[in-house]
Amino acid sequence: MLDDIDALLDHNLFRSTGLEITPGTLIAAVLVLFLLWIITRTVRRAFKRYEETHGTSSRAAIYTVAQITHYLLLATGLLIALSVAGIPVSKFTVFASAFGVGIGFGLQAIFNNFVSGLIILFERSLKVGDFVELASGIHGEVRDIRIRATRITTNDNVDVLVPNSEFVNKQVVNWTLRDASRRLHVPFIAAYGSDKELVKSAGLEAAAEVPFTSTRAIVRR
Repeated sequence: MLDDIDALLDHNLFRSTGLEITPGTLIAAVLVLFLLWIITRTVRRAFKRYEETHGTSSRAAIYTVAQITHYLLLATGLLIALSVAGIPVSKFTVFASAFGVGIGFGLQAIFNNFVSGLIILFERSLKVGDFVELASGIHGEVRDIRIRATRITTNDNVDVLVPNSEFVNKQVVNWTLRDASRRLHVPFIAAYGSDKELVKSAGLEAAAEVPFTSTRAIVRR
């Protein structure tokens, strides 16, 4: 029985120069990927607990480190799985060439968004928690920066997935890049002949009632 199982696991599914794939090596590669999945989930939870204990001040930095660590673990795990499956890294150039052809035939957008996501994470011109306004008119809070797209939650609590390349190739207004406080000009009119002091008082009272408004930033004209 054991001899039959060994023979089945050692049966050659594919053989070439320096390349040999068997059911046993494929199972081992799947186990490596499963172990990688457990490790990445554990690391993500560890970063999440660290973020909860250190408050929101370090939220963006922790998120950036967590995402980069996640990508590095994925790349390392995939290379190990390929090696265990019987595909040496030195022979991976063939598959890299095929991947390059795939990019040329239709994966340009995905690859562009992936690179743009890395640029965003390293450059930190856009961070989780920032309030942004895009050239398309979409505005909201950045919640996630993924491989392909960034998730923005609008003021109406609507989640919008925006391709990462849009943040690199187009104009983006980041309202909270350096400071969370911003001054907004809100013009309004009053009826002709109205008491100026009364209008001024009413305007200041209305501005002070808006949540998160600093009374020191109110322009008294």
